[in-house]
Amino acid sequence: MFRPLVGASASALLLAGATLAGAVPASASTQSTTQTATRSAEPTVRPQAVSFAGTVALSNCSGSVVRMPNSKDSDYALVMTNGHCLEGGMPSAGQVIVNRPSTRSFTVLSSSAGNLGTIRATKISYATMTDTDVALYQTSSTYAQIKQRYSIDALPLAAEHPVAGTAIKVVSGYWKKIYSCNVDGFVHELHEGDWVWKDSLRYTSSCNTIGGTSGSPVVDAATGKVVAVNNTGNEDGARCTVNNPCEVDANGTVTVRQGINYAQQTYHITKCVAAGNRIDLNLPGCTLPKP
Repeated sequence: MFRPLVGASASALLLAGATLAGAVPASASTQSTTQTATRSAEPTVRPQAVSFAGTVALSNCSGSVVRMPNSKDSDYALVMTNGHCLEGGMPSAGQVIVNRPSTRSFTVLSSSAGNLGTIRATKISYATMTDTDVALYQTSSTYAQIKQRYSIDALPLAAEHPVAGTAIKVVSGYWKKIYSCNVDGFVHELHEGDWVWKDSLRYTSSCNTIGGTSGSPVVDAATGKVVAVNNTGNEDGARCTVNNPCEVDANGTVTVRQGINYAQQTYHITKCVAAGNRIDLNLPGCTLPKP
């Protein structure tokens, strides 16, 4: 995991690339699986200009203001980051947090990474490090209010599984840096310390994310939609340890890829959000872990 940076230098990172990919002050890791479709089979899409608009900086990580396919402008906005970036510490394996009060603040960035102001959470709507590594905060501001105040739009979450070979951008609000690479493939299980993540997205080598980039949105460069949330990487070549995740295929074969980084897909989140941006883990098709 790129471990969240807690007033520490980048050398002190644990996880998000914990190695979860956590942060430092905002001033400033197959099996390529079943996804074999190619982008050539898709309609031609004009590439989007991916910027920092819609991203936020946390005290220890990166994040983004996101909206679901069914979100309305009048809904209270959601901020997405990693589960390992929570202000109360990382959830244990098997732990799921739902509707926990929070007053965490987030710095809203302009398209050029300028600080526009802050928005504040009212609760952690959902967070876990089981099967995936994600946290969703509900804020006290609606999408319309954020648009009116800061002239930025939330980033839409894609509702479909991404495709190998897709050009992507990892946008870090903490470091105010954009990494460009492609989806290299997908991992049956990614093991790091006590945590196991399923169907993780693996980057090609040019996305050399670091601590503080944890929670960054992974944006499809063609559609502008978020397909994953950045979370970890293998730093030292160790096998399945914290900061050194390993890939485990369906047959139990372990592969270690030193220097390669990973993200957790987000399309399945859209199946678990009801009207009003309300998390409903009982919706048909919802596969997020339950408490």
